Amino acid sequence: MPIYWAFLTYMLLKPGEENHEYWFMFDGIDKFLHVSIFAMLGFSFISAFPKIKFIYFLQIILIYAFLTEILQEEMKLGRSMETLDIIADTIGCLIGYFIYKALLKRYF
Repeated sequence: MPIYWAFLTYMLLKPGEENHEYWFMFDGIDKFLHVSIFAMLGFSFISAFPKIKFIYFLQIILIYAFLTEILQEEMKLGRSMETLDIIADTIGCLIGYFIYKALLKRYF
């Protein structure tokens, strides 16, 4: 999990680049990626700390989401803070949490 968290931080804070059009690109891919990577982070986090209370889990993930968005804005490297990214991050971490709980209930 620490490696994934470090990789995620790098990817969220690296300098922005000019977007190129690829065959798999679509409107809203940025939000889809935010949901996906935070779902993986939420799943990994709850897997690593299964006894953590839900409210603490949510607070830690949301603080991380807010900090990365604030740092994107403050670092001025071509990235900007977006409220919809924070919403996508929240949805993603909740998806990861509930997938973990569903798998736990089904298989254990």
